[in-house]
Amino acid sequence: MKTKITHIALLLVMMLTTAFGVKAQQAPIFTNYSNSYAYANPGFAGMSEGINLLGLYRQQWAGFVDNDGNEVAPQTFLLTGDMPFRKLHGGLEFSVMSDKLGFENNVNIGLGYSFHIDLGGSSLGIGVAGTLLNRTVDFAQLHPNQEGDPLISGLGEESDMLFDFNVGLFYQVPESFYFGVSVINVLESMGQALNDNNTSSASFTTDRTFYAVAGYPFQFEDIPYLTFVPSVSVMSDIASTQFNASARVIYNNLFSLGVNYRFQESVGLMAGLTIKDLTLVYSYDINTMGLSVVPGSHEIGLSYCFKLDLDRTPRDYRSVRYL
Repeated sequence: MKTKITHIALLLVMMLTTAFGVKAQQAPIFTNYSNSYAYANPGFAGMSEGINLLGLYRQQWAGFVDNDGNEVAPQTFLLTGDMPFRKLHGGLEFSVMSDKLGFENNVNIGLGYSFHIDLGGSSLGIGVAGTLLNRTVDFAQLHPNQEGDPLISGLGEESDMLFDFNVGLFYQVPESFYFGVSVINVLESMGQALNDNNTSSASFTTDRTFYAVAGYPFQFEDIPYLTFVPSVSVMSDIASTQFNASARVIYNNLFSLGVNYRFQESVGLMAGLTIKDLTLVYSYDINTMGLSVVPGSHEIGLSYCFKLDLDRTPRDYRSVRYL
């Protein structure tokens, strides 16, 4: 009972200490953030019971256009996979993400490894992942407030390839509490100057972002077919911080309903369906910024778990993050 109280207290501390963050954020946003841990935290790789594959698509502010009628709303597609690898005493993961925002397009590929430490009743994953980012911006489509802006004057479509790496720790008690911290784009790599004739040092860079996540699935003793899963997520690039708090109810490992609150931005309604090892999730974010011109956001995901015979101990379990 004392352990449960400690875990609940940690969730509450994360919620209170991040309640004054602002809403702007460089890194991609996911309402179903608990499905994207393999991308944001390499320590998570291989911490569940098999090979997990996930495809997640987000259409943020669907239909939003600029003054010229161009659709500039963010669109993000994420594909991840992770699996335990006993011979390496840990797990492996990969991720591919395409993130489009206005006239900027980013394609990110990552490959990582997590070393697992058995703590006797719990486990800790220590992970690192190398990433390769291709960033492209069509500056010719931009209309600066100041004509002849020296930062973009004379530029058309520009692109650069950047290498960086992610690190992360992921701690979990099976069928109970989990907590993770990570940093993506640790190096904050800088590419070549955008314009050789420009006196400024403007260039493409990766976006260093810090993550903290936690969750605690509750199994109702009197209602064994219901599981309540509260979770929190914090993202920060130091200049800005974003806070998410979610709660889901899972019925008999088949159906799930939930809600997500993104501080000063949106309320998301979530639903999921699991058939054997295939899970479909959907969410819709309702704008709470008080701006009628900003439409809602759609997110849909599909995941599949290939179960492996890993000579399991009683501590192994099916992750509720993939339900």
